[in-house]
Amino acid sequence: MTTIVSWNVNGIRAVVKKGFFESVKKINPEILCLQETKAQDKEVIKAIASLTGYHIHVNSAEKKGYSGVATLSKTKPLAITKDMGIAEHDNEGRIICTEYPGFYLVNVYVPNSGQRLERLDYRKKWDAAFLNYLKNLEKKKPVIIAGDLNVAHQAIDLKNDKANYNKTAGYTQIEIDGMNNLTGSGFIDSFRHFHPDEVAYTYWSYRFKARERNTGWRIDYFLITKSIIEKVQKATILSEYYGSDHCPIILEIEV
Repeated sequence: MTTIVSWNVNGIRAVVKKGFFESVKKINPEILCLQETKAQDKEVIKAIASLTGYHIHVNSAEKKGYSGVATLSKTKPLAITKDMGIAEHDNEGRIICTEYPGFYLVNVYVPNSGQRLERLDYRKKWDAAFLNYLKNLEKKKPVIIAGDLNVAHQAIDLKNDKANYNKTAGYTQIEIDGMNNLTGSGFIDSFRHFHPDEVAYTYWSYRFKARERNTGWRIDYFLITKSIIEKVQKATILSEYYGSDHCPIILEIEV
């Protein structure tokens, strides 16, 4: 059984001061995918240096203090690649792909469309390129996508769906269409597969006591190639863990 955890930490140097190491030790994942590290490669490695037993792979943005992903794996991956290979999309540290015998694991932090939706056009392009990238990977072996996809897919996935629809980043029709394209091309939302009607969130704003009131969004996902969905034993949200404005999510799979 392989246990994979995904967590948008909203700054690795901040989260390590908020019980991060204790949380990781308690969950004890085989593979840990982090998003929004907000630090350069060396800074990420330094911040998590005390987390022993993992091979650490980091992809940071050119812009300091912004974006960034890291994948920690107890088993050494067969291969590691970063980004999509498209110059327009490859300077923000958004993708690390680690290859294992049974699957590719794509750790991703999808671009946010911006407070005033100023990046929505870019996001549409990014989503299309990302889908193409995933389908090319899938020609070789099954794919597991782990990360912050910055979209609430359906009304059940956010608290105030009508108030946010087409007004707020993460719940515009363009972003929903991007997610529909992923699920429509055979990637299965593992949480919804096991919990079709459960209201559960993975992100809460730091404002307005959102987490206390459970006014949240589900924007962190494990998407799974259809051919290996039967090997997934569990896909849940670990909302009891704090330290970020997101909580971790967990996948257990027999591969």
